[in-house]
Amino acid sequence: MSFIAILLALLLEQAKPLPQINPVHNLVRNWVRWVMRNFDAGGPQHGWLAWSLAVLGPSLAVLAVHWLLVWQLGWALAVVWNVAILYATLGFRQFSHHFTIVRDALLEGDETAARAALAQWMRIDTSALPRSEMVRHVIEHSVLSAHRHVFGVFAWYSILTAMGLGPAGAVFYRVSEYVAVFAKRTQRPETAPVSDAVRGQAQSAWAVIDWFPARVTALSFAFVGSFEEAVDSWRRHAAANPLDNDGVVLAATAGAVNVRLGENDPIGSGQIPELGHLRAVVGLVWRTVVMWMVFLALLSLARLIG
Repeated sequence: MSFIAILLALLLEQAKPLPQINPVHNLVRNWVRWVMRNFDAGGPQHGWLAWSLAVLGPSLAVLAVHWLLVWQLGWALAVVWNVAILYATLGFRQFSHHFTIVRDALLEGDETAARAALAQWMRIDTSALPRSEMVRHVIEHSVLSAHRHVFGVFAWYSILTAMGLGPAGAVFYRVSEYVAVFAKRTQRPETAPVSDAVRGQAQSAWAVIDWFPARVTALSFAFVGSFEEAVDSWRRHAAANPLDNDGVVLAATAGAVNVRLGENDPIGSGQIPELGHLRAVVGLVWRTVVMWMVFLALLSLARLIG
């Protein structure tokens, strides 16, 4: 079921991607804000409580619907529910759209448009960035977005689906990531402040939750890219930064496409980022998607035969 659900969700997301502002994401955002406003009292125990409610609430609700559909209406409608949840949690086109705009502007030599698009995408000041730094930012943000919006979702969804928990893993992963981002962002005057307890809990939990998916993504990039260089770059970075999940993904990317990433602490020993590396990264991501789909298809086939 996982292969069919992921395939249909990917096709649907390519044909009709969700806009960045949509009812599903608004619902999650309002839920997290309500939880923080009502349960974040500042103490360590409140941090655990607020995080648990914010993340586990939507996950358990999705799981309950999945089991209800399986028990009462059959697996066919459960597959439809899985497709709907994956469609809402996968965000392939949400970041690839920005990537395409920046890449096309750079290819046309319009650095002004590229800077404006990159600034809107990453919400940073790009006025003083040279071309190589713009390319580096695009590569780093793209592969991390691909990891969090696609491959991390694949990993958690596949694991929990195999355990009979339906699409709860996809929701658990994406909501955990959103709560971690929400907790550390600068709070607006009209929103309730997030305590240090919730902020620390959200970051600690996300580091644990993303540990396995980050390494699965890094290994996938190594398989479809330059394997030895990716593994070597990954190993050297992990030795110096053992808890840096994003760094693991970037290090594997740097080795897989022979590019140097990172700003103050360079990741990889490849070339300075150039426009050609953008094409290499696109190929890396798509080959990884195909590899995942073949892997899931083989698992589904083995389950049917067994």
